[in-house]
Amino acid sequence: MPRFDRQTLLLDADDTLWENNIYFERAIAAFISFLDHHSHSAVEVRQALNQTERESIAAMGYGLSSFTHSLLTCYERLSARKATALEAEKIHSFARSIADQEIELMPGVAEHLPQLAERHRLILMTKGATFEQEDKLARSGLAQYFSAVEIVSEKHAGAYREVAARHACTPASTWMIGNSPKSDINPALAAGLHAVFLVHKDTWVLEHADLSQAPTGQQLIEIERFAQLADYF
Repeated sequence: MPRFDRQTLLLDADDTLWENNIYFERAIAAFISFLDHHSHSAVEVRQALNQTERESIAAMGYGLSSFTHSLLTCYERLSARKATALEAEKIHSFARSIADQEIELMPGVAEHLPQLAERHRLILMTKGATFEQEDKLARSGLAQYFSAVEIVSEKHAGAYREVAARHACTPASTWMIGNSPKSDINPALAAGLHAVFLVHKDTWVLEHADLSQAPTGQQLIEIERFAQLADYF
């Protein structure tokens, strides 16, 4: 098994360093139960919500405001009427339940991230609402291990190239580590970086995609636990 010394490691945050999507899934389950639609199944409601989220993200970006907007819009579309004040308040409460969650680090992060920081340069690269991501990082207790923090509106190949250039990252010794094929792995490989796919069984459905093959001269490693990073780095 190869080991890599003195690398630059770009690390995703949500569902890589700490749990995130499970809280959204709980809120969505509560929303579907609250809607209790008589002509649409739970699966159909979820499909409608997924489409609404795609539209909201395109218009508003990521974050709880966008998610709340998606819930309310989906509710009104499927109900064919405007939500009452009480209904709207209930829907907002589902999103607030996410904000109220304590940060739950993924297994192995607390033990192994400090060790990685001793041997490599760590840069946090995440997407979402800036205040929300900064707040989660502050509450996580992990900020001290990162030499820089990059919060981008979208993770595409251009974003990776810009971050790599800004921090003078050499592609041959730079890796993106994350749980999302769509946002972490495929665009990083397209930008000429190496990648580590950290499997998470509850990755957001809108982040699902087939993994790209690593181009010649680049590497793609797949692991199931954060602690396995110590085998390579």
